[in-house]
Amino acid sequence: MKAKLLAHRKERNEVGHITELKAWIVPVTEHTPHGLKYSAVYIVNGVRVIGYDNERGKGDHRHFAGVEKPYAFISMAQLVVDFNADVTRYLEGDDNEIDL
Repeated sequence: MKAKLLAHRKERNEVGHITELKAWIVPVTEHTPHGLKYSAVYIVNGVRVIGYDNERGKGDHRHFAGVEKPYAFISMAQLVVDFNADVTRYLEGDDNEIDL
């Protein structure tokens, strides 16, 4: 089975920050036990300041404030909620790391 694009959205806000979400349906494997490959990023001045992805070999993880930690993936809907909450925290100036 080839990967099938589930979603792709890329937006630039009024100050030029980029939000991009990509998700594919993929075969269930030890690397993708939920059958999804995904990437969600928030980019400021060309630098990723927030990211969620499941890179092969690393599994589900989250980047925030320069720190990478495992992420407990539940669903794409929850990932979007968590990602948007991080973007809001960043925009409000709260860059303290929290566990999800």
